[in-house]
Amino acid sequence: MKTKMIFMLINMNIGGTEKALLNMIAEMPEQKYDITILMLEKYGGFLNAIPSHVNVEYVTEYPAVKGMLTNPPKQTIWNLMKNGRLIRAMNFSLIYGLSRLLKNKSIFLKYMLRNVADIKDEYDAAAAYAGPMDLISYFVIHKIKAEKKLQWIHFDVTKIDFDVQFSKRLYPRFDRIYTVSNEGRDRLIRVLPELQSNIAFYPNRISSDLILRMAEEDRGFDDAFDGIRILTIGRLSKEKGQDLVIPVLAKLREKGYKVRWYCVGEGNSRSEYEYLIKRFDVEKDFILLGAHANPYPFFKQCDIYVQPSRHEGFCITLGEAKVFKKPIITTNFTGAHEQMDGIDTGVVVEADGREIYQAITHFINNRLRNKVEKNHIEPLFSEVRKDA
Repeated sequence: MKTKMIFMLINMNIGGTEKALLNMIAEMPEQKYDITILMLEKYGGFLNAIPSHVNVEYVTEYPAVKGMLTNPPKQTIWNLMKNGRLIRAMNFSLIYGLSRLLKNKSIFLKYMLRNVADIKDEYDAAAAYAGPMDLISYFVIHKIKAEKKLQWIHFDVTKIDFDVQFSKRLYPRFDRIYTVSNEGRDRLIRVLPELQSNIAFYPNRISSDLILRMAEEDRGFDDAFDGIRILTIGRLSKEKGQDLVIPVLAKLREKGYKVRWYCVGEGNSRSEYEYLIKRFDVEKDFILLGAHANPYPFFKQCDIYVQPSRHEGFCITLGEAKVFKKPIITTNFTGAHEQMDGIDTGVVVEADGREIYQAITHFINNRLRNKVEKNHIEPLFSEVRKDA
């Protein structure tokens, strides 16, 4: 008999969490597992990447309550009053105020999900995979019947808006809480020490064979640039740190380095980054490529991979870059040292433009001086700190 599992997340947007789930499912034998993915909304560039044997379901009631869950409470109350729904506005205000007063978010979530039906099927295991996300954690505990309940934590809880009081109430009901890095586990235990025995490390999976095969399936870079190509992949947002490297490229160009920087990803900081690109006069050489479901041809063709994130849980793109044996420069977020352990062609620096610049120039200068061939480079970064 197959093990019946359900994984819940927001949507199938092109992101590390979604990719990690797809990679894990790829390693779960179809003949042993009956897998369902439950999403809050039918959206995302990875929808077509879900294997055909995986069941896909949606919380059909979510669009009706999404605005009230995601908008500022004052805006929700005003919208309800403007539409003549005074009683509902009063109820919303009362429930929200009560949950804040008692520091118990479950009161608010129970009210918001009161008209959302429980999931009919029963499962051997149900995972709140897009964690920490309080709505999904609550939904898995209260709306899904399963013998085992699992919580995934994909981020450094000390760097995000993590509701400790909510977690202390709800997380004891999970049979296991998984973090995607050992350092992330240590930080979660620091916040929730009473749950230490129930918190375990479960690394994100990366399929090297699949990545290398997909790298041959698309074209990649379509310009004729013949200098050093630097690649960064990630959502365009503050936590991913692309704003740190736009001035770095400007300085590289000012010093005469023939480099071009490419960013794969999309996000709500695009307009801000477009402004910075224009401000630093690197419009021809800092290229926002948008989201790509298959970024691996870019990995294969780049010369240097840079991950400038301010914080991560487990950076899956960093793990993917390692598959291509490229020189890697990464900032010192949670799990970075774990991922870079034993990698001769990489360096961990602070989230600081000067250190990133020094690491890049160190590589380029050694590459030119020693005529190091692409994909077969010697350890180059042991002296980066001294250079800085």
